[in-house]
Amino acid sequence: MSTEVRDTDTKRIVVKVGSNVLTRPDGKPNVTNLSALVDQIAYLRTCGHEIILVSSGAVACGRGVFKSSRQLDSVAQRQLFSSIGQIRLINLYNSLFGEYGYIVGQVLTQKENFSSRTAYLNQRACMQTMLENDVIPIVNENDTASLTELMFTDNDELSGLIAAMMDADMLVILSNVDGIYDGNPADPTSRLIARVMPGEDVSSNVVASKSGFGRGGMGTKCGIARKLSEEGVTVCIARGDRPNVLIDLIERPADTPHTVFEPRLQSMSNIKKWIAHSGSFAKGLIKVDDNAAAALRSDRAVSLLPIGIVGIEGEWEEGDIVTLTSLSGEVIGVGRASLGSAEVEAAIGRRGGRPVIHYDYLFIE
Repeated sequence: MSTEVRDTDTKRIVVKVGSNVLTRPDGKPNVTNLSALVDQIAYLRTCGHEIILVSSGAVACGRGVFKSSRQLDSVAQRQLFSSIGQIRLINLYNSLFGEYGYIVGQVLTQKENFSSRTAYLNQRACMQTMLENDVIPIVNENDTASLTELMFTDNDELSGLIAAMMDADMLVILSNVDGIYDGNPADPTSRLIARVMPGEDVSSNVVASKSGFGRGGMGTKCGIARKLSEEGVTVCIARGDRPNVLIDLIERPADTPHTVFEPRLQSMSNIKKWIAHSGSFAKGLIKVDDNAAAALRSDRAVSLLPIGIVGIEGEWEEGDIVTLTSLSGEVIGVGRASLGSAEVEAAIGRRGGRPVIHYDYLFIE
């Protein structure tokens, strides 16, 4: 269990900045925006805030300076461009932060680093040590080694995992729009949604589109924000090229356009946060009856018992992540199994016995 103590007047903030903020239309680094971002982060550091930067832009930077003489598939292109662009990007950050006397550390990670609890905690400990020693972590996906089927949807997903893992107070997603609108942002009649309360669904307002250089869009941002707000993390989505947008969001939030997802007052344990973001690593599926589904979705602290299970799919061992679904196939949540699949199958429908998933290791969607 963490014994970390943080000043209540300061925050741990994860800042995610997208490719369209950091690169020009020709794919070369937008040094003006990047320099402004560093200026703001340096100021917030002088105020005592801890900052973790999740930065896109490596692939775009590589694409802007290198033209391959041969035809490459999409995976090879991404690996090549990121290997070239990541060096340029981190060197720029190192130089700009160095002007303020700050040291930066590069963290290249992959989705599978979050699937194992041991790897997860090791990664968390590394970044915690960086923060304790006043090093600013700069995080990006390791595109040169990631397999296509195991890649993050985009850095919005990565930033959500980092915010949950590091017990952040706030995640700020800097995009190329001011936030979530009740229609197409390009439509002058659309209105910016300033506040989203816990449990509120605004996904119907999201336009299905993505940025020119990024892999994701507002739909991904909205989904990550909703999940983190349920975990007790404040999430702000704002336009990254607005002057002093990051400082204003922290010190004068009413003065700058943005969408804030308000957090639930009760924060989750770190292990529940890990489980909440582990659905894509599930080794199997457990189908429960209507009574069990209703109990799990209630406000009570309920564990999954064998009597509520009607069937399973897949094979897993004790400690693996599994998905829970209703009879109709609707996903109810994810959890860490306390029994292997063979033991669960033998116990289906029985009264009593050990919980298949204990409440402390269960996240309900």
